[in-house]
Amino acid sequence: MPSAARSGAAAVALGLASLAPAMAVAEEVVVFAAASMANALAEIEGSFEAATGHDLVVSLAGSSALARQIQQGAPADIFISASTDWTDRIEGDGLIEDGSRFDLLGNSIVLIAFGDADPTEIGPGFDLARLLGDGRLAMAMVDSVPAGVYGKAALESLGIWDAVEPQVAQADNVRAALAFVATGEAPYGIVYATDAAAEDSVSIVGTFPADTHPVVVYPVVDLANRDTPAEAEFLDYLRGPEARAAFERQGFTVLVD
Repeated sequence: MPSAARSGAAAVALGLASLAPAMAVAEEVVVFAAASMANALAEIEGSFEAATGHDLVVSLAGSSALARQIQQGAPADIFISASTDWTDRIEGDGLIEDGSRFDLLGNSIVLIAFGDADPTEIGPGFDLARLLGDGRLAMAMVDSVPAGVYGKAALESLGIWDAVEPQVAQADNVRAALAFVATGEAPYGIVYATDAAAEDSVSIVGTFPADTHPVVVYPVVDLANRDTPAEAEFLDYLRGPEARAAFERQGFTVLVD
């Protein structure tokens, strides 16, 4: 081989060798997250991958369904729940890395309507049954999915659950409940404030007082099935300014400094 060709081949080989370490550290991070985080995580997914070279795989569903999948051995790395209760359950099962848990976000619960609706104050004496008439009230599953649990607790606290329960249309997760209202299948629904902000076809009727339901907190945990540098990078990214900006654009309250 001519010396010039040998030099060129050596340069190419050296260049490929220099790329090899960077390529080797690219990893996949599988995130199980509450459905209400869809818009924010779509934005964070792109920015995290661009910044790190890792592949972020996000699976969205009701927190209860995701927690049960984790209990059954689903290969997730990170779990972000909309409920401390479901996080407590998998922690009690020994399924998270010690010391990895932290509270990431806060949210609020709102009553929404299809199209434009006049706002009202929700409090004692609020006559939701009269507002519904013959219509349905869309909610996430009221005994398992956090948004539904919070919503039911608020209605019970206000003394109006029994009056509206027969008209509740339950959905697998909060985004499905939002879709019922956004398409006009149900005239009203109870979702997170961030869900309402993400859908132009609905309007907020009112916000349920914070003292009518448990505090809405989104804990984050690193699951104990494996431990990789990419997981640590993602957890750090969630605490960083880019993720904070994405969450705040969607209306979440960021709880980490």
